[in-house]
Parts: sequence; structure tokens; C-alpha cells
Amino acid sequence: MKKLERLGEARAPDGTIMTLYRRDRDYSIWVHGLELMSTRRSHSEATLAELACAAIREVQGARVLVGGLGFGFTLAAALRVLASDARVVVAELVPEVIAWNENPDFPLAGASLRDARVEVRVDDVANVLHASAGSFDAIMLDVDNGANALTTSSNARLYAKPGIQMTVAALKPGGRLAYWSDRDDPKFEALLRGAGLNVEVTRVRAHGTRGALHTLYVARV
Repeated sequence: MKKLERLGEARAPDGTIMTLYRRDRDYSIWVHGLELMSTRRSHSEATLAELACAAIREVQGARVLVGGLGFGFTLAAALRVLASDARVVVAELVPEVIAWNENPDFPLAGASLRDARVEVRVDDVANVLHASAGSFDAIMLDVDNGANALTTSSNARLYAKPGIQMTVAALKPGGRLAYWSDRDDPKFEALLRGAGLNVEVTRVRAHGTRGALHTLYVARV
């Protein structure tokens, strides 16, 4: 087994340390001694975008929001589904995460970020949502491990009732809202339904046919 290389470190606004590692051809980001994300497991992140964007693949000028860049798998999947005139806003809180993806030495999301349809904002996705009432045909949120915030404590507010209401308000009529979670979260699902949303729950393997089960919540008014 090849040595684990430490490639970089970033500090989130609340002081949380995020560390980028590489082992052979695989990249990962660790927080609090736990692997937050890895290029070895991307199937559920891609499926999140496929489910959220399927209904708008032929919508002219569709506008979507991706909350949390990660390694860009959700963004890349959205770009594969959406039409050539779509616009995709990516909100990423930690600028180093963007820089790691743009680094030509790392085969990450650089190509997706250079797509003319993409606008990257170094900002808390909550700020983007608050300023974007009625703006998006689809919103995909993968800012943490789900409602159980791991990287930044303030992420949890997106999964509380006021955060859900703010996110729904940023949708256009008939828009879709999709959340990634590392596990089932009945309390969060109940909050979504309590907000008057029709919710579909999909469980997806991290590697497609194997690996941990992740939970995707796709909701619409």
C-alpha cells in the first residue's frame, strides 16, 4: 500500500481544520480524524444531481444551486444532465477547497469549474439562499454529513425548520430540492414533510453496488 500524502490544510470559519490527502490516485478530505469525502466513493453524490435535475434537463435557461463543492461529483453530474444554456451556481464556504479542485496537479473538478455554465461563489450557501428568493429550478445541498454537522457547526441551521423554509423560498414554482445525508434521518425527513413538501427517500451505495449506504432526500412543493 502506498504512503498517505498530506497535500494541504484549510481552516473553516468556525476553526474546523480540513486536511487534503492523497494515496496513490485517490484523494480524500479529513476532519476531526474522520474521512469526510473521498474520490473512491462518489456514486451517491452524482446520483443526488441526477435525481434533482432529471425533471429540468430540457428546461431552457434552467438555474440550479449546488451547496458545497467537495470534489465536484455533484457538479459534474448536474452538468451532464443540464442543457447547454443552464446556469449552475456553486457555493463553497472554504476557498482552499476551490483551490484544490482548480490545481492542475490534482485530477479533481477543474474541468467542471471551467465550464462556461458554472459560477463559483466563495460564500456560505445560506447567504446565497437568503438572497435568492424564487431563483432556482433545483437546489442540491451537500454541505456536510447531513443534519449531523461534522465540518462546520453552522451548517446544522440549514437542516432546521427555518433553514428548510429559506431553502424552499429560493426555489422557483415546481422546483426541486435535494439533500445528501450519510445516513437515514427520520427527524429531518419529518421536518421536510412538515414544511408541506412531497419527499422521496432514496438509499444509494457509495460505490454504486457496494460500500456504505447514503440517503438522498428529494423534495418538491
